[in-house]
Amino acid sequence: MTGVLFIGAGALGVWLLATPDGDASKTLRRLVSSKPPAPLTAPRPTSRVVASTLAGAVAAAAGGAGAWTLFGGIAAPALVALFSAAIPPCAASQRRRQRTANSWQAWPRLLAEIRVGVAHRGQSIPAALFAAGAHAPPEMRLAFSEAARTWSLSTDFEASLRVLKASLADPTADAVCETLLAAHQIGGVRVDVRLRALAEAAQAEAAARSDARAKQAGARFARSFVALVPAFMSVIGLSIGSGRQAYASPDGQLLVMLSVLAVAGCWLWAGRIMAVPLRQRVFVQ
Repeated sequence: MTGVLFIGAGALGVWLLATPDGDASKTLRRLVSSKPPAPLTAPRPTSRVVASTLAGAVAAAAGGAGAWTLFGGIAAPALVALFSAAIPPCAASQRRRQRTANSWQAWPRLLAEIRVGVAHRGQSIPAALFAAGAHAPPEMRLAFSEAARTWSLSTDFEASLRVLKASLADPTADAVCETLLAAHQIGGVRVDVRLRALAEAAQAEAAARSDARAKQAGARFARSFVALVPAFMSVIGLSIGSGRQAYASPDGQLLVMLSVLAVAGCWLWAGRIMAVPLRQRVFVQ
């Protein structure tokens, strides 16, 4: 029982370390505090590298310690520690993909706000863009604020859009920025029609991706059992026969290592074939 509790605590620590952008900390803070969230700030590259390295090291230590508690020996815990160290980078990659998906979901609404601001409120294109950006999802709001700061300092709309495109790195954002830049520089362009067409295209793409992910729900749920079921079976194996002594034998270590490799291979393969392909960026300078 002590070993199981230790593994559970280690898994909780890995989850907390694998979410350094604040997802886990926000969840925990909501349970103990009612204070409003802190304003968005840009993380420094050095701090991100340090946090990722620290998270990988602690995840490796937790995974190795948990594997040693279950299996004993050296080889199997070392292999589990190696794979555990990859959990934080994989989690960070998943968050980046989620942020991209969130941006696709938000663009139709943002384009509608820009179109209403330009066509019905008489706002300039930059003013309508940055006003809509103030209501963007948190994952996108920092990019809009940086672009708005560039515009307020230089009144250079092209430079502001370059900042926005570089921060979002999104094909839909590239198309929107190029359309708005052409309308701002040339003038006389039917911006309302262009924005409506972009909004419809973005809405169709977001709907198609949401439908694809919904159809994959069952497969993603089954994928989780690739890791959970063998883990539970290994815990149950402690109460069968000689338990941990059998795991710690040379043959047991070899079988555990083969099992870990099989589980990791199936997990990665399943994630690869279920990945929804990303649309390539075109307007990249």
